[in-house]
Amino acid sequence: MKKRRASSFRLYFALMLALGIAPLLTLAQNRSGIVGDWEGTLDPGAQAKRRIVVHIAAAQDGSLSGTIDYPDQETSGIQITAITYKAHALHFESSSIPALYDGTMDEGHSQITGTWKQGVAPLSLALKRTP
Repeated sequence: MKKRRASSFRLYFALMLALGIAPLLTLAQNRSGIVGDWEGTLDPGAQAKRRIVVHIAAAQDGSLSGTIDYPDQETSGIQITAITYKAHALHFESSSIPALYDGTMDEGHSQITGTWKQGVAPLSLALKRTP
């Protein structure tokens, strides 16, 4: 009888462990597609075009963080204050600029196409993964 209880407990423990880890693995895989450096060009029309580089990182718990650089203006490290990525949809905001971006990742995880909103007029912005 003791053997049967021990075996049942091990099976129950293994099942609970597997059920607890599976969502974390899925979350990690989902996040890994967005992690990295992304570059694009903002074209405000009458003003000069500006390159933008977005750096996205994932913590061990799966939460995302990031920074924004404007290489042409020699500005770097602007904090992204909110960021989400789910089902190929990326949203991030920076309260210090203030700006926000909403985009959709392509199937190859090499480009995000979306809209940059800073000030009055929204701008199209495609971000491409940098090597």
